[in-house]
Amino acid sequence: MKLKETGLTKEELKGLVNKYMIETYERFDMVAEKAKDMYIYDENGTPYLDFYAGIAVNNAGNCNEKVVSAVIDQVQDIIHTFNYPYTIPQALLAKKVCETIGMDKIFYQNSGTEANEAMIKMARKYGVEKYGPDKYNIVTAKMSFHGRTFGAMSATGQPDNACQVGFGDMTPGFSYAKYNDLDDFKAAVNDNTIAVMIEPVQGEGGVNPATKEFMLGLRKLCDEKGLLLLIDEVQTGWCRTGAIMSYMNYGIKPDIVSMAKGLGGGMPIGAICATEEVSKAFTMGSHGTTFGGHPVSCAAALAEVTELIDRDLAGNAKKVGDYFASKLEALPHVKEVRHQGLLVGVEFDDSISGIDVKHGCFDRKLLITAIGDHIIRMIPPLIVSKEECDKAFEIIKETVEVLE
Repeated sequence: MKLKETGLTKEELKGLVNKYMIETYERFDMVAEKAKDMYIYDENGTPYLDFYAGIAVNNAGNCNEKVVSAVIDQVQDIIHTFNYPYTIPQALLAKKVCETIGMDKIFYQNSGTEANEAMIKMARKYGVEKYGPDKYNIVTAKMSFHGRTFGAMSATGQPDNACQVGFGDMTPGFSYAKYNDLDDFKAAVNDNTIAVMIEPVQGEGGVNPATKEFMLGLRKLCDEKGLLLLIDEVQTGWCRTGAIMSYMNYGIKPDIVSMAKGLGGGMPIGAICATEEVSKAFTMGSHGTTFGGHPVSCAAALAEVTELIDRDLAGNAKKVGDYFASKLEALPHVKEVRHQGLLVGVEFDDSISGIDVKHGCFDRKLLITAIGDHIIRMIPPLIVSKEECDKAFEIIKETVEVLE
């Protein structure tokens, strides 16, 4: 739908949002009307170079043609049904995902936070049923982010984060250890621990990749203690980090892995995959969903995953991500550049505000995001070229120089 088709002005549309919507977002002053490949277009047809990708969602590009075609075809057949009948997109996607990432079983959800909630529930139920009523504690990392439902936000190791403040006591059963500190994780494990839950790259925590030693150590720790290794790939999954799943960069395999964002090509979908043994914790009635495994979302996801693999967009993410991160080192006031594939963060010194850089880039028609006080994050579609990275670099550089 185009703004001119509504008969509203831009200010009138903004007025409707302000009047009727509960706002928890800092809005850009644009009406997003169209998107294609690496660009989003506003109400005037002005192109914005997209280094946001819907927050690591549109991995195969905005409005990828094969994803759009799959959605149209499925909508014409059946839009929604409950999860009692078999549906073709669910079954085909289940096979594609499990065989591609080397897992046994999949359970569909609607989002990343729901996927993490399901992962937490499965691990806790597995522990209680196998070892006894107190075996449900999960160790997660400080500065982690796992979502905004109660279980997922309780797993988040940021007690001062706005997602936790003001909601009362968090869900019990979580303890926290320092990221990339194996000894601290070992110390946090106790007799009631059933699992360790980790992001291979902390996205909201500042774009902090895990070291190989740390991830290998966690897998070994879990094996030795009889614990489950839960890996949150909501933001890192599906080729974002230079491998199909980020855990593949470390040569390990989780017991349960969560995913969302890049799986659906723009349609809402989440999922967990688990080993055969651990998946048995979910039995009739122990977990469920109305919209999880939605036929249209599964059809879109099947097209998206096929595009990502057939075009080797993991390879492009690694090659272009390394190039872009190296180039960003030359920005003024850079304290550190951190990345894995095309999940890229730049931390500036105290003189440069990440929020100001974000807004300055928006004014220059580049879409990025900011984390905390001094960090910007770039998560472009994985079809991005070196030339588009050069363009983004020049815009960021100009923005920082003006802020000086």
